[in-house]
This record gives sequence, C-alpha cells and structure tokens, in this order.
Amino acid sequence: MLEQLRELTTTASFNRWAGFEVIRVEDGECELRMVWRPDDMGQYAGFLHAGMIAALLDTACGFAATTTSGLSVLSSQFAMNCLAPAVGEEFVAIGRVVKAGRKQIFTSGELFAFSDGERKVVATATTLLVPGG
Repeated sequence: MLEQLRELTTTASFNRWAGFEVIRVEDGECELRMVWRPDDMGQYAGFLHAGMIAALLDTACGFAATTTSGLSVLSSQFAMNCLAPAVGEEFVAIGRVVKAGRKQIFTSGELFAFSDGERKVVATATTLLVPGG
C-alpha cells in the first residue's frame, strides 16, 4: 500500500508542487512529510499557510481512509484546529481512521512541525470521508 499511495500522490499536481511525501502507511494510518519552502508556502507573518496545513491533514486522513476502504475516497466534511503557529523546517501529518463503515469513514489527524530536532503539534483535524468517490 505504501508504494500505491506514493504513486497516487504524484498524480495530483498540487501534491507534487507541495512536495508531499508518503513516508509511512499501515492499516488505518498514513504519514506524510513536507519540507518547508518559505518563498512560496508562508502566510503574511511567515508561518505555514493554513491552506497548506489543511491540505496536508486532508490528504493524510484521506490516504488513511483508503487503507481501510480499498477504494478511492472523497472528503465530505473537514474541520481543522490550528493550535500554534506552524513554524518548522519540515512538517509531518498523521492521519488515522477512527471508524470505518460501508458508507462513511471517520478520521482524525495531527500536524507536527519539526525545528532544531524538536517536534511540536501545531494543528489537528477531523474528517468524514465517503468511499468509492
């Protein structure tokens, strides 16, 4: 499944531009990494833009859902909480399936910023996905 999701992420132009890298996949979980590029990923105060945070979390949660459904999925609902300024050299999003049903898959996600060897949670998300999208 790791290689399948690595291939899948390269088919999305946004994911390629952002440099999303699938680094770990298990049943019901997916972990993505993205290296910070200050010239084109920041918002006005120099933090990672909330749109990028949402994209990382949505993708990690969607890929986690794919591991249980065996099908493509579509996000039906997405909620994000920014807990701290997203400042770091790289970011890792972890998506986890909370409950997978035939018609809905509930997931949660966390985004971590890595800076000077320190890891800090900067955002969380919950998503509802629909299999077979």
